[in-house]
Amino acid sequence: MREIPEKAVPLLLEWYRVSRRDLPWRENRDPYRIWISEIMLQQTRVEAVKEYYRRFLAKFPSVSALAQADEEEVLKAWEGLGYYSRARNLHKAAKLIADAGAFPATREEVRALPGVGDYTAGAICSIAYDMPCPAVDGNVLRVLTRLLADGGNIDDPATKRACSDRLIEVYPPEAGDFCQALMELGAIVCVPNGAPACGACPWKTLCRAHLAGEEERYPVRKEKAARKTVAVSVYVLRCGERFAIEKRGEKGLLAGLWQFPLKEGATIPPERGEIVRLKRAKHIFTHVEWHMTGYLTEVEQPSPEFVWATAAEIGSNYALPSAFKAFFEWLGGSR
Repeated sequence: MREIPEKAVPLLLEWYRVSRRDLPWRENRDPYRIWISEIMLQQTRVEAVKEYYRRFLAKFPSVSALAQADEEEVLKAWEGLGYYSRARNLHKAAKLIADAGAFPATREEVRALPGVGDYTAGAICSIAYDMPCPAVDGNVLRVLTRLLADGGNIDDPATKRACSDRLIEVYPPEAGDFCQALMELGAIVCVPNGAPACGACPWKTLCRAHLAGEEERYPVRKEKAARKTVAVSVYVLRCGERFAIEKRGEKGLLAGLWQFPLKEGATIPPERGEIVRLKRAKHIFTHVEWHMTGYLTEVEQPSPEFVWATAAEIGSNYALPSAFKAFFEWLGGSR
């Protein structure tokens, strides 16, 4: 991989100071807040995270507050963000940090926290502590492979390592701003879909891909495997004002979360009562696509195999994943 041009760093920092978005996690350099934001932003859009971030910090304003919370309370605060293992790992890590008495201050210690990988550790240490720790994700890989017209496969760990090595060579003292500027450039200018906004890019006179008119040739990556499609029957069982819910097992999709009773692969209604509504919906996970048929069914007696709760109780106390959002209207509008 070619070296990053010397002029690239000051140009990017100057652009960032003028063009950066006003995001709530950029208000200070508190490592706790930066950690929360980086975990939330894993595989989740910025606009979707903003309000969750504000609500989560209002409920858990410190590491100790998060550590002392019940796991169900944390999952409920996370409801709708998806990838719930992130919330569980946050909770586990908060307990470790609280026991240690302070947020970890080295990359190795941050990297050792549950749920923190190389990218997240680099982002936290760069932004909170101005450490020259590269945070290389899809955005950064796209920006650098276009800047350098590098044809390395970005799904290959060697390409990511090469990008990290090049970044370490040029990290300025303002490591936090540089890290965020790279992320920002990939998020709002050097975008993945459609034509990048090269006219607004601080690197338009340096970018080899742009100068060659080949912006969309990069990055190079292997073709993604097709998602597996699974038929799922969702049974919204209602007995008076209460609805049946159950907790999923500790492995697989939505592990350990609450759900309406369901059967994967089933396409027949439940033999439990009178079906009053039927609805079809789809939910896409990373590698699996659920094609759901939902049955709102009136039952005469609540079966002891389920937890029975009112719509208000479900809304307040139980975290139901957004995979079931299409059926929430059957709860009576309390969510």
